[in-house]
Amino acid sequence: MANKVTIQDIADALGISRNTVSKAINNTGVLADATREKVLRQAAQMGYKHFSYFTGTDLKKPELLASDSVKAGEFVLLTTVFWGESYFISAIADTFQRELSRLGCRLTMYRVLDYEVDSRKLPDSFDLKRVSGIICFEMFDPGYCDMLCSLHIPILFVDAPAASLNRPFHADRLLPDSQSSICTFVAEMVHRNKKKIGFVGEYLHCQSFFERYMGYRAAMVLSGLPAMDEYCILGNKEGVKHPGSPDYQEYLTGQLSNMDRLPEVFVCANDFVAIDLLHVLRKAGISVPGDVYLCGFDNTSESRMVTPPLTTIHIYSEVMGRCAAYLLLSRIQDPSMNFRTVHTETMVLLRESTNDSPA
Repeated sequence: MANKVTIQDIADALGISRNTVSKAINNTGVLADATREKVLRQAAQMGYKHFSYFTGTDLKKPELLASDSVKAGEFVLLTTVFWGESYFISAIADTFQRELSRLGCRLTMYRVLDYEVDSRKLPDSFDLKRVSGIICFEMFDPGYCDMLCSLHIPILFVDAPAASLNRPFHADRLLPDSQSSICTFVAEMVHRNKKKIGFVGEYLHCQSFFERYMGYRAAMVLSGLPAMDEYCILGNKEGVKHPGSPDYQEYLTGQLSNMDRLPEVFVCANDFVAIDLLHVLRKAGISVPGDVYLCGFDNTSESRMVTPPLTTIHIYSEVMGRCAAYLLLSRIQDPSMNFRTVHTETMVLLRESTNDSPA
């Protein structure tokens, strides 16, 4: 029997350190994407078996490629927002579509309209008999999600309703790790003696927003500080079904005016929340980063274009796209397995909104 391949064998083959190989395989630490991909490719070629997280090489497994249920039918992407309007969707879905195309599978995209959500109706021309699997983005209505799960078709939610956390949810879920990087960011702010820290974002909007809010609270506890409710803004404008940026800025203006004092740092649920808050602060004559620091989440292109550029938390969208393909294909291969919730790695990027050099 051939000797088992070890991390040291992979390191020797590539002429790099054992520590670098370990980081790539175990998904820990900080590595350039190209280095990580090189390590994972070499490990797969050498027959290394002990990956601790998903990699794109999993899609090359013979049992996935040979599955008749994968080759038959089509895959469907459902979303409630306009295609291309969301950076989060487009970046992940692009990789997801490429992986399916490589396997000879077809992806059809549908935008679910408000009346379809309210009436629990599938989009026109949606043919259940032809569908092998469904991937959902920005699908946060609990009742509509329950209807989709009742179809008994393999389904993956990229993010999910916050309400799904307190009851059984019969589908797989994929999210970025919303807690670890917020803990890292808060620890860095505390190290800089910034201890008055608040959170901004509609925390019940979706599971990821809720996890980011809970990550903020956990980070404060781990830093030996109380979560400061007086510095948190957790809602949105009432009476509007889909509040836009002007509605949210109006809401933020009112909430900030009720604060006796500002925190030293605001952690925001995503970059667009942070950008809206930045505009409101600027109108009030409050300087970022002079008077208050801001941190967003997602590392959108807008986060780099605003002044000052936002400190944010980077999502590895390509990894999420590949992971999405693996989760959905493996669910088709084995529908009886337990439902899974998978979180992918994130990373803090420090920029001028926290008085740092550009990342």
